[in-house]
Amino acid sequence: MTEIFFPDYAADDAATARPLVIFGAGGLGREVLLLLRQLNETGANWDVRGFYDDLPPAAPTIAGLPYLGTSAALNATSEPLAVAVAVGSSRSRAAVVARLTSRQLSFPALVHPSVALAPYQRVALGAGCIIQQGCILTCDITLGRFVLLNLGCTVGHDAVLEDFCSLMPHVNIGGAAQLGAGTYLGTNATVIHAVQVGAGATIGAGAVVVRDLPAGVTAVGVPAKSMSN
Repeated sequence: MTEIFFPDYAADDAATARPLVIFGAGGLGREVLLLLRQLNETGANWDVRGFYDDLPPAAPTIAGLPYLGTSAALNATSEPLAVAVAVGSSRSRAAVVARLTSRQLSFPALVHPSVALAPYQRVALGAGCIIQQGCILTCDITLGRFVLLNLGCTVGHDAVLEDFCSLMPHVNIGGAAQLGAGTYLGTNATVIHAVQVGAGATIGAGAVVVRDLPAGVTAVGVPAKSMSN
């Protein structure tokens, strides 16, 4: 897993506008556009060109910006472009990233300006991470590639979230918890301290995970139990 220590990434020169597009023309895409505009208000200087999606939207514009085409059109770009992948499903986000193969494309980590990430917190972010407003990350945390933290999530010390994990609003991850690649947690779900959740697991909204769960399971309830039991 490629890791970017966020303070190093944030130190990049923002004086020159960087062209960026959003892949995902739905509600999350509009929320990511809001995030980018809030980042620009603090000096990030992203030049947001518009939206791509393999399912064309009903209207030619989204939140005032144009729909620009499918993943094939994005791969055909002749200029370097940053891409924010605004797809909420872990599996679907991974599939989109697999289709975006052009070497012209890059995937910056995008973190809301209100989220504290000082060097002494020792937080490592993979490429393509999106961290929305109201999130709290403490210290010694590793997020893999294309991890999504939606509004108001908390992540405790020494937690590891592998590639393509998706945390919906107000998810809480305890210290030293480990989430396997592609784990999806519904709104208000909780994983307590030191619990491990296997790759590709789905945790239902409001569920509380108090013991290790295997890969690929769907678990709901308090305490969370597999729906296959």
